[in-house]
Amino acid sequence: MPRNALLLLSRLLLAALFVPSGFHALTDVAGTSGYFAGLGLPLPTLVAWATGLFELIAGLLILVGLKTPIVALLLAAFCIAAGFIGHYGQGGDDPTLTFMHSQMLMKDIAISGGFLALAMAGAGAYSFDGRAFGTRA
Repeated sequence: MPRNALLLLSRLLLAALFVPSGFHALTDVAGTSGYFAGLGLPLPTLVAWATGLFELIAGLLILVGLKTPIVALLLAAFCIAAGFIGHYGQGGDDPTLTFMHSQMLMKDIAISGGFLALAMAGAGAYSFDGRAFGTRA
C-alpha cells in the first residue's frame, strides 16, 4: 500500500479513538468528572471539560491532517499522562481489574508510539498539511 494511503489510514484509526471519546466526555460531563473525581484529581469538572475538548479537537485535527506533527506530539504526551494517571497501580486487590488496568496502560503507551511515528512521518498527501506543503500522492 502506498505511503500516503497508509498515513491516511493511520490518521483515521487514531482519530477513531479520540473523536468519539472527546464527544462522549463533553456530552456526559457529570460522568466524566465523576471518573476524574474517583481518581482524586482536583477540579474534576474542569478536567472533564478540558480533556473532552482536547480529545475532540486534537482528534479532528489528526483526522483531517492539520498541524499533524505538533498535534501528534501533544497526543503522544497526553496518552502517556492519561495512562499513568488513569491506570498505573489501579485495580486494588482484584486481579482481574489489575490485569485490565495494566493492559490499558500498555495500550496507552502503544498509542503514544503511533503518534510519535505520525509526528515524524507527517500527515501525508491526503491531508490539509499535504495540500499546504504541496506533498504529492
